[in-house]
Amino acid sequence: MTGERKGVLFGYRGSERRSAQSRRVRRQRRLACVFLAPSLLGVAMFYGAPFLDVARRSFLDAMGHRFVGMENYEGVWNNQAFRLAISNTVRFLAAALPLLLTGSLLLSLMVYGAKVKKGLFKTTLILPMAVPAAAMVLVWKVLLCPDGVINQLLFALTGQIWDRDWVNGITAFPVLIATYLWKNTGYDMLLWLAGLGAIPDSLYDAAKVDGAGAFARLLYITLPNLKNTAVLVLVLSGINSFRVYREAYLLSGTYPDQSIYMIPHLFSHWFLTLDIQRMSTGAMFLVAFMAMAWGLGRQGAWIAAGREQRKKWEGKGRKRGRI
Repeated sequence: MTGERKGVLFGYRGSERRSAQSRRVRRQRRLACVFLAPSLLGVAMFYGAPFLDVARRSFLDAMGHRFVGMENYEGVWNNQAFRLAISNTVRFLAAALPLLLTGSLLLSLMVYGAKVKKGLFKTTLILPMAVPAAAMVLVWKVLLCPDGVINQLLFALTGQIWDRDWVNGITAFPVLIATYLWKNTGYDMLLWLAGLGAIPDSLYDAAKVDGAGAFARLLYITLPNLKNTAVLVLVLSGINSFRVYREAYLLSGTYPDQSIYMIPHLFSHWFLTLDIQRMSTGAMFLVAFMAMAWGLGRQGAWIAAGREQRKKWEGKGRKRGRI
């Protein structure tokens, strides 16, 4: 067989192989769509349709019949309670999330590097997750009420009478952050530990051979390999931050101190008065804020990826110049 015939034969077989592979991929995609159809239908019915109805109601009057345009949005945006809840929520996220991410990462590094009693450390730090919020709030009240344990200890140390209510006034916001950190640090630590366990030990061994110290290994091996885990921890921590409403409600009631008046408090009041239009409009505002945050995050990720790609190209250019 001549070389030309061999080329034609091999080219024909290669095209047949590619067409068979493409048919297999299309068959697998159709099968995946069949299996996903019930779940997608459920999401569309129980999430998609209600969301579209909420968006529709945000442009209607209280009776849900007359189109009012942006009137509901103007009313909610000018509402002082809405602005207070938004500002407190943003302030809480800005203060609590960095503390939670940093603290849980440091604890995970300590537990991961511990030689003995790792299980004891994990159990101790994860224990707050197993305690019901209602039961733990009773303990917080015993500690923080005007005649609680903290005031009694301060009286024993200073000799002065302390009757401060720690869940009201200037201490309410730090107390809320402390309850959030106490409840979620162990959970985030587990996520960081999973990310640390996925880093190959060979990288650390090679760095030790090259003479890298502990801080250099942390800076150039551990942290770069925890980027994906950091995104996951940040998203889950942000979601869990809205659940701090339980602690705030159980500690301070329906009308807490102004410094800890959060978005869930506002929606709870609107729900009690059946103010559907304000709830719908506020929900659309939150969707818009989250979409903006997601867009900024994606833009930052694209910029970082572009910088890394440019560094790779520059490195390849320098290597070619040397050659």
